[in-house]
Amino acid sequence: MKKKLFLLVATAISCNSSQKTVKDVASEASTAASEITFAESITEIELKDHLYIYASDEFEGRETGQPGQKKAIAYIKAEYEKLGIPAAKTDGNYFQEVPLEISKLPKGKLSVNGTDFPIGEHVLTFTAANTTTDEIVYVGYGIEDSNYSSYNDIDVAGKIVLLKSGEPKKADGNYSISGTTEASIWSNMSESITKRIQIAVDKGAIGVLYYDADNFNRFKRRFESMKQNNNGRMEVVDNNAPEFYSLFIDQELAKSLLSNIENDSETKVLSKKVELSFESTNDKIGSENVAAMIKGSIKPDEYLVISSHLDHIGITGDGEINNGADDDGSGTVALLEIAEAFKKAADAGVGPKRSILFLHVTGEEKGLLGSQYYTDVDPIVPLANTVANLNIDMIGRIDPEREGDRNYIYLIGSDKLSIELHNLSEEVNKKFMNIELDYTYNDENDPNRFYYRSDHYNFAKNNIPIIFYFNGTHDDYHKPGDTPDKINYDLLENRSRLVFYTAWEIANRDQKLKVD
Repeated sequence: MKKKLFLLVATAISCNSSQKTVKDVASEASTAASEITFAESITEIELKDHLYIYASDEFEGRETGQPGQKKAIAYIKAEYEKLGIPAAKTDGNYFQEVPLEISKLPKGKLSVNGTDFPIGEHVLTFTAANTTTDEIVYVGYGIEDSNYSSYNDIDVAGKIVLLKSGEPKKADGNYSISGTTEASIWSNMSESITKRIQIAVDKGAIGVLYYDADNFNRFKRRFESMKQNNNGRMEVVDNNAPEFYSLFIDQELAKSLLSNIENDSETKVLSKKVELSFESTNDKIGSENVAAMIKGSIKPDEYLVISSHLDHIGITGDGEINNGADDDGSGTVALLEIAEAFKKAADAGVGPKRSILFLHVTGEEKGLLGSQYYTDVDPIVPLANTVANLNIDMIGRIDPEREGDRNYIYLIGSDKLSIELHNLSEEVNKKFMNIELDYTYNDENDPNRFYYRSDHYNFAKNNIPIIFYFNGTHDDYHKPGDTPDKINYDLLENRSRLVFYTAWEIANRDQKLKVD
């Protein structure tokens, strides 16, 4: 038996140079063993210890910008300091300030040649706008299409444009764009309004006065509702973004600018002194992402981002605390444990080849705001050098649809941008975990639209391959019943280890993931 073994080894060694040497095989075996060792440092006990603190009443539901959220970021920072994992920012600050504001109705007026049109009566806008001009450009329907353009031979750069709803017709009564009696999407307000405004933006305009007689009252009802309730949506403040004004005007104001606007669709410059005087009443909110990093040993300028959101929905009107143990306390503590496993590997001399950014984002519940700020305004590391994002949002519970079939996780987005990432994910799971990877919510026609509803999406829209790990919703979703005693800690451990193994493979493979 020993002689046969010797011959087999000798044969392997003597084969051509493209095959692995004994040293290579031994090295791979050692790496695999250490990989398992580090994954096993992610334990139910530690996950549970973290989560009973992080999802306790002391953190008051971690609502964005509120005291509970400040306690959450302090906890996360302290844990990274204990682990000895440095801040991702070069200034040593773990916190990335995310400027937010709650949009409220502005106050003010629009004036045309000295005649005032107060907000809420003849003009509606939902943002501040302050400028004066002696001329505006009328662009008719404001359409840019292969069969028709409102912008031929006119320059609107730096101008305010006036445009109206609808689309042109030919003398024979057919629509100019379709060439038939059937209207195109330009006659559908919901589909076309954003397109018209974006075209004006792309042409360099600084604002749009939009006239739509049929829908002005619809905009006005929304305006009145916001005014009555005195509330608005939370948004990212981007001080570097160019100002652009969108205003909706009624027939009286439109005709003060162009008396025959209903019948005139010819592009022209209008000599009118137009003054916009709308002051913001928005409430400013201070919030923070938390970011730590382990530098890569060989490819430090390539980055894998692992993310989870640190916020939840806070305290409801009846005074009940929404602890958010699953959403997304589970993702938060999983990320801390994954970071610890990678730190143990780095301390043992087998740290990741690529850098790993551990990103805890704020404002997810308000519209993916923390990740939006990170990707769109102030990336800590270059997006062009970011090889993938693994996003963890709710991995501690069981979807009622899966009761009795516990060993699963929903994966979303793994094949959207990189088949290579999808295949890697499958192979890693088969090798180490054998969890059922359920792609139910990866369907393009999924009515839940989960692909667009967590922080990975802001990476995906920037062409960065992603995987979203998710256990599905349950009866306690966004309710006070989402508490740490209801978490399945064995599943949380297994799912966290799956993310770790997948991250390990992405961070240590020779070639960066291919984007399809």
